[in-house]
Amino acid sequence: MKRTHLPLNGLRVLDAAARHLSFTRAADELAVTPAAVGQQIRALEDMLGVVMFRRTPKGLELTDEASAGLDALRSGFLQFEDAVRAMQSGQSSHKLTIAAPRDFTQKWLNERLPTFAADNPNTSFALVAADNEIDFTEANLDIAIWLGDGPGEHEGRLLGDTVFVKIAGPNSGTKNSEGKKIDWPGCPISEGEETLMRVADGGLAIEAAANGFGHAWVPKMLVQRDLTAGRVQVIGEDSVSSRGYWLMAPTPQWRQKKVKALVAALSET
Repeated sequence: MKRTHLPLNGLRVLDAAARHLSFTRAADELAVTPAAVGQQIRALEDMLGVVMFRRTPKGLELTDEASAGLDALRSGFLQFEDAVRAMQSGQSSHKLTIAAPRDFTQKWLNERLPTFAADNPNTSFALVAADNEIDFTEANLDIAIWLGDGPGEHEGRLLGDTVFVKIAGPNSGTKNSEGKKIDWPGCPISEGEETLMRVADGGLAIEAAANGFGHAWVPKMLVQRDLTAGRVQVIGEDSVSSRGYWLMAPTPQWRQKKVKALVAALSET
């Protein structure tokens, strides 16, 4: 069934003017001018073909036609308020569905989510592996993290920097690592060396390097924990890439309070 177009602004002005029986006091409540109130009432009267107010020696007076609709009008506005609260309560559940590459979740994200969860005790999480393209329309995602040149068509924020480091196992010297390259999809750095091993992601490249298979270029933020633990070492100079880890989401999801809170928390770490 086709719904009737409702002049909601005019009805909102009518409700205020009817309660106050004064365009001036209605204007104060609505933070507009009395002239604007008058214009909205006249436009509403023209649209509905009904006179809403009469001026009498005692002041403004509602017509019978306007009075007949006020109870239903106010009930409708209360239902609008209930609807808004219901939608906000859905958001206040703070269930966050996050898509991220498996290696990034393992090496970086899992260390930081517990701190966010402790600060937001009502939050629950659903983590989705996203090693390829991310489709917000099918996955019902709130936010995603991906390794790329930017957020594309979505809102986004870069996490950390775009520095890549060349790593090898702790017992591998620079000479032993030369010519033994570990490659993985998405790695933006190519040295023209023959690939000894190709793995599925940067996390597996770190593991292969730690086990002595050769050297690999990986994002510095992805390997930081392994460097601190001494599982791998940096060899040679760092390289700044165009690619980094981006938090991203379509505008409606990006504006959610729970998403804003997560973005702020992860950006500070």
